[in-house]
Amino acid sequence: MLYELTAHALHEKLKNQEITAVELAESVYARVDEVERHVKGYLTLTKDTALEQANRADTGFQKGDEMPPLAGIPIAIKDVICTKGVRTTCGSKILESFVPPYDATVMTKLYKQGVVMIGKTNMDEFAMGSSTENSAYQITHNPWNLDTIPGGSSGGSAAVVSADTAVCSLGSDTGGSIRQPAALCGVVGMKPTYGRVSRYGLVAFASSLDQIGPFTKDVTDCALLLNAICGSDVLDATSVDMSVPDFTQGLINDVKGLKIGVPKEYFTPALDTEIADCIHSAIAVLEGLGATVKEISLPHTEYAIATYYIIAPAEASANLARYDGVRYGYRHENPEDLINMYKRTRSEGFGEEVKRRIMLGTFALSAGYQDAYYKKAQKVRTLIKSDFDAAFEKVDVIATPTSPTPAFKIGERIADPLQMYLSDVMTTPASHAGLPGISVPCGFVKSGLPVGLQLLGAPFAEEKVLRVAYTFEQNTEHHRQKPQIQTNGVVS
Repeated sequence: MLYELTAHALHEKLKNQEITAVELAESVYARVDEVERHVKGYLTLTKDTALEQANRADTGFQKGDEMPPLAGIPIAIKDVICTKGVRTTCGSKILESFVPPYDATVMTKLYKQGVVMIGKTNMDEFAMGSSTENSAYQITHNPWNLDTIPGGSSGGSAAVVSADTAVCSLGSDTGGSIRQPAALCGVVGMKPTYGRVSRYGLVAFASSLDQIGPFTKDVTDCALLLNAICGSDVLDATSVDMSVPDFTQGLINDVKGLKIGVPKEYFTPALDTEIADCIHSAIAVLEGLGATVKEISLPHTEYAIATYYIIAPAEASANLARYDGVRYGYRHENPEDLINMYKRTRSEGFGEEVKRRIMLGTFALSAGYQDAYYKKAQKVRTLIKSDFDAAFEKVDVIATPTSPTPAFKIGERIADPLQMYLSDVMTTPASHAGLPGISVPCGFVKSGLPVGLQLLGAPFAEEKVLRVAYTFEQNTEHHRQKPQIQTNGVVS
């Protein structure tokens, strides 16, 4: 089926006019019709617009124009990224009817590539969550087992690629929200270096941590999407003004001479034993291919989660102050006065997890507590980054588990925020340091759920990370496995 193929394989077929972009888009929408009611990965579908975009791509191919690698490729977009004329809810009731008047910079870049936008994907509200159970609209299901979560907060974007209802997708990663769902859904997901991709048009959660990145079916597609979205942007003061390499040049099937660090702090008794076995096997594969494996220490790792849950909520409490019912978004009807309107709008418009994090963040920034919590967390963040800086003087890439457990059952942790927060224990340290990180499929636990290998690089060392990921992928078969989605007793 066309929808099962990678973007680079589809590009060859489109270029050779073996298929049309319209046929490809219709194939993906047929797959959506087949399985979306079970997976629930989308909040909004944009079929009319998608077919118009596909028609434009076909015109270019038929004229023999030199078409970009992503022209005509169906892509899904996390509903935290602004899309002009298309509803952008952030998974929240407070933005239920918000239609942005502009495109995010990544969307402008993708449209120049000629992509076909299939729709906007479900997510934890304002990207706050690790399971996509915090959406105001629906719970997304993991295609590998519909009773389990797909990870979060970009669970919809991971699930639609896993279920073949999109060829690739964009998500956002604050503390692991691309890498963790990629691991749980058995796809490739990458967080670029902070500043590598413009955040203009990405609705803010924690501005010093948020970064946009791709979900794909293989590492080659990941490199192609990075080529499309990376680069400096005058509209984002945090985007870095440096040249962007052709990331496909990093796709070298060879790790000889590379040093891979394995941090002992990531292999604790809390790590699921089957996950640990898969990760050790994956590292052994890389060692067998010529890489040098070395145990390293990242001593401040244990403080990463506590630090994250001070810094991220503090930034969220400031960023979410703009949703006041005055300028745009949901507003409580018939308030008694202005203060009552603020209170009712925010209490009715925000979900429980968002309200919890706003309160945590507001407390951490309040008079008398800012030094004790927020400023201390920033100092610990610097120590975490220093650990990585020291490690990358000795190794080229760091290999760890992406998630401490396989996908858990829907509802299993929703009433226990602490257990939910620990889902990101493997991914938050690299977020503090702004590092590039990728999760690639590396095996399965006995229940059949996928496992992800996380590979981290020094700042702006995406090419080196991609090289290791590509070499592992080319010498294993894990990424070729597809979920068998049970739909009314029939496998799809």
